[in-house]
Amino acid sequence: MKIALIQQKYHHDKETTRQITVQQIAKATQHNAQLIVLQELHQTQYFCQSEDTKFFAYANNFEEDIRFWGKVAKDNNIVLVTSLFEKRAAGLYHNTAVVFEKDGSLAGKYRKMHIPDDPGFYEKFYFTPGDLGFEPIQTSVGKLGILICWDQWYPEAARIMTLKGAELLIYPTAIGYFDEDSKEEKARQLDAWITIQRSHAIANAIPVLSCNRVGFESDSSGVLKGTRFWGNSFVCGTQGEMLVQAKDTEETILYAHIEHERTKEVRDI
Repeated sequence: MKIALIQQKYHHDKETTRQITVQQIAKATQHNAQLIVLQELHQTQYFCQSEDTKFFAYANNFEEDIRFWGKVAKDNNIVLVTSLFEKRAAGLYHNTAVVFEKDGSLAGKYRKMHIPDDPGFYEKFYFTPGDLGFEPIQTSVGKLGILICWDQWYPEAARIMTLKGAELLIYPTAIGYFDEDSKEEKARQLDAWITIQRSHAIANAIPVLSCNRVGFESDSSGVLKGTRFWGNSFVCGTQGEMLVQAKDTEETILYAHIEHERTKEVRDI
């Protein structure tokens, strides 16, 4: 099975960003990708760098966003993993991955469980922890264990998804450096991020797909200078072997081949 991760930056507004994403999806489809994964909160800037109630308006279009991306999945005949800001009720919001089947129907969704609260990553201001549990989503390309960003640091989440039958672990993510960090600190952070996710593949004998954004995004409040998202989207195999890895600054479509039979072979061993 050919899969594609779309690593991109935010292009100043939602409409432009979506248009570029759709173009990249069409290109990946032309290269026979059957499963396409988008990064965390891919329609907008990473607004969690500051605490501002104006950004809750982004969630008002959740139902329209579902219709839009469902049509994209159908038009391209792909299984599509999106990452959307969900308004569940007044004052109740989630960071939600929505998965679409090839016919555009809703295959399932996952609401982010582990919510960070760090300088530049004030997600607890915006997101209520998920209430759907760690449940794999059945699709025509396999059973997908969808987790989101901060979930990637928790081995329990990966383990539960695998024990419940997930055939792939997929992490839409948004993580980066602060420019004021030292070169050595940046290297340590990136290495830790890659290592913890590869360890989930090794511990569970399961491929891991991690799709991150790139580009510098300033903090709208002016308190922090901003975040430089470090890209490095990657796919690793069932023994943690790195199959493909993107660069740290470039927008790209990252392709990989996943063989479910290989997972069976490793587990049998």
